[in-house]
Amino acid sequence: MANKTVAVLQSNYLPWKGYFDIINDVDLFVFYDEVQYTKNDWRNRNRIYGSYGLEWLTVPCGYDIKRKIFEVRINSEIDWQAGHYSKICQAYANSPFFSLYKPFLEHVFLECKWDYLSDLNQFLVKQVAYNFLDIGTLFSDSREYVSTGSKAEKLLSLLISIGCDEYISGSAARNYIDEALFDKNGIRVIWKDYSGYPEYEQLHLPFEHNVSIVDLLMNTGDDAPYYIWGWREHHKEGK
Repeated sequence: MANKTVAVLQSNYLPWKGYFDIINDVDLFVFYDEVQYTKNDWRNRNRIYGSYGLEWLTVPCGYDIKRKIFEVRINSEIDWQAGHYSKICQAYANSPFFSLYKPFLEHVFLECKWDYLSDLNQFLVKQVAYNFLDIGTLFSDSREYVSTGSKAEKLLSLLISIGCDEYISGSAARNYIDEALFDKNGIRVIWKDYSGYPEYEQLHLPFEHNVSIVDLLMNTGDDAPYYIWGWREHHKEGK
């Protein structure tokens, strides 16, 4: 693939719209689940917006951080799947597009059994991207490639192994990515700008951007891509 643009991120649970924005920007999105698991993070939880305000959906994974993300087992003794399904239904039963996504929710939470967090996250991200947002990006896992070192060195090694020309990253990585070193290896770093997303009609006020993609889908349906990336082109055209 010529001029391959790549993003590398840990899998998140039902991530926010910005996560899918960066997926749409690239030719190849690589799940980076071979790095250390972090608790109280987006790996195993996200927020929905119900009548009681913002509410966390947390996948029970224990508190041991001495694990890589792909090694994290979900606590099977807790009936979290039915609980998450119930909370989502309660929060969005009155949203305009609830019936459109209900069969998918039933499949994920009532018909499937999830043992590993990484498997759950990656499945959800790919299904939402392909089936609901019409994203054509290819997905892969970092363990499919050879990489060495740690932190920024390992990331650079991974990108060289993939053979990419451009790497898109969130601004938080500015603290450890050496752009000159990446450029020396033929990789241009592009910093993702998550600002400017337009508001859409949520069921409650005040408006909240930092919620799960579930919220956007339930409230905008097939128009969801516009509120993630489509608005930029609309803005450029001066409409």
